[in-house]
Amino acid sequence: MLSVSNVSKTFAGRTLFSGASFHLTRGETLGLIGPNGAGKSTLFSLLMGEGTPDEGEVVLEKSAELGFLPQESAPVGDETVLSLATSHVTDAHQRWEIEPKAKRILKGLAFRDSDFDRRADSLSGGWVMRAHLARLLVQEPDLLLLDEPTNHLDLESLLWFQSYLKSYPGGILLISHDREFLNALCTGILEIAHSKLHRYRGNYDAFVKEREAREVQLLAAYENQQREIARMQDWANRFKAKANFASRAQDKLKMIDRIERIEAPVAADKKVKFQFPQPERSGQRVLTLGGIDFAYGSNVVYTGLDFELERAERIVLVGPNGAGKSTLLKLLAGVLLPQAGTREEGLRVTVGYFSQYRGDLLNPAHTVLQSAMDVATRPGEQLTRTLLGSFLFRGDDVFKSVSVLSGGEKSRLALVRLLLDPPNCLLMDEPTTHLDMGSIDALASALEDFEGTLVFISHDVHFIRRMAREVVHVDAGLLTRYAGDYQYYLDKSKAANAREALTSSLTNHQPVTGLSSSKTQASSGNRKEQKRQEAEQRNAR
Repeated sequence: MLSVSNVSKTFAGRTLFSGASFHLTRGETLGLIGPNGAGKSTLFSLLMGEGTPDEGEVVLEKSAELGFLPQESAPVGDETVLSLATSHVTDAHQRWEIEPKAKRILKGLAFRDSDFDRRADSLSGGWVMRAHLARLLVQEPDLLLLDEPTNHLDLESLLWFQSYLKSYPGGILLISHDREFLNALCTGILEIAHSKLHRYRGNYDAFVKEREAREVQLLAAYENQQREIARMQDWANRFKAKANFASRAQDKLKMIDRIERIEAPVAADKKVKFQFPQPERSGQRVLTLGGIDFAYGSNVVYTGLDFELERAERIVLVGPNGAGKSTLLKLLAGVLLPQAGTREEGLRVTVGYFSQYRGDLLNPAHTVLQSAMDVATRPGEQLTRTLLGSFLFRGDDVFKSVSVLSGGEKSRLALVRLLLDPPNCLLMDEPTTHLDMGSIDALASALEDFEGTLVFISHDVHFIRRMAREVVHVDAGLLTRYAGDYQYYLDKSKAANAREALTSSLTNHQPVTGLSSSKTQASSGNRKEQKRQEAEQRNAR
């Protein structure tokens, strides 16, 4: 259906890729990966016919239809959400016939019945992208090009979308930072690295193993060739001055010149480590919520909630969508004020709260670099620019005005500012959204060195496994605390799937031994004794 043959493309004097070739057939799902700036978006543009390659050709079957979902922005007008989802159909009767399918897809992406007649231009940016995603799924083109399609989805919508794509009849080429998503869907991986495109069989985990094996082989071949060249060069150097061997020495030198050199392999996923300023050490008790009542209008979220956070704890909040995870984080941060109850900070506690929408609080008059450096620690320009580069602000991007940044770019900038001036209590809501894999690794490395307290929400299982030492399950205003890492939570909850366990309820199993039987609170009570008992249970397994 799609054939890419020996395609090369140069941009601003830099070769993005050279000699790129691959085929994509119906029923295949390929993940396109590579560092930011490697040329993924450029390749998408060539596939859509928006540019021409310097060399080679891109051929799409004449009858094949192509659909594209951009990463951040797509146009909308005064049409309704349902009209947008069915906009590819012009015939009124056909549109009426396709509406049931469109409504099912919209509901799968978390739209309510009352949203169908809502004007699309009244939606937030993330919901606009969901509406366009619905449009593509209703349209069902032969080839889907998806650029970070999970960025604007909550976990339940993501799982529905993932399940839907598994039976998609056409071909799919997608860019994603979500390893679990790539593992669940991909039949192959395309990697752009060092101006070359390589194809690997299988999902993302299979790609990582095959790439590592390939790098080992390339390194061995390179080292063997270098040894052979050195041996031949040494022989020629020793005998070229001797009359009897001069001719043979010259032949050796010519042989060396004719050898097709194996390029020195460059290690993939090169990690960059940063030395971040460490915050002042807080007291043992960091945050305490006592008797909290909170509701959004008539929607009661918490009644009589007690929760205590201690120094150096690293907690991930999990539970069904709408259960109150983000609300709990905002109550801890003091962003939301309860209708009843108390919030107390411990000694020397400084709280930092991050969400995807905190970027709206940035000074629009600043450049990216000015904004990043305008924090209390006054970091140097070199450290700041290095960190900005790891979070996808490279080259002249650092001189962009904050006022022209997209929502995702503002979110990344707010994250950089937080890392350059870290509080000793970090509260983070989906910090990996809008990051690529390299940026997620940089964030995880920074947080691994962080000596303070961390509470976060994420649907990135890989990130959770690296960060979380405890799990708190939130459901219907009730908290259940698991004094172990994410694998411990999976074992205790007997979850069948690591991803789905993030949004599951606790209706089919019991909470961890030692917690309040009523599960109406998460107060410390005898927390140290509980942790000791649970550690003994883990060690006894």
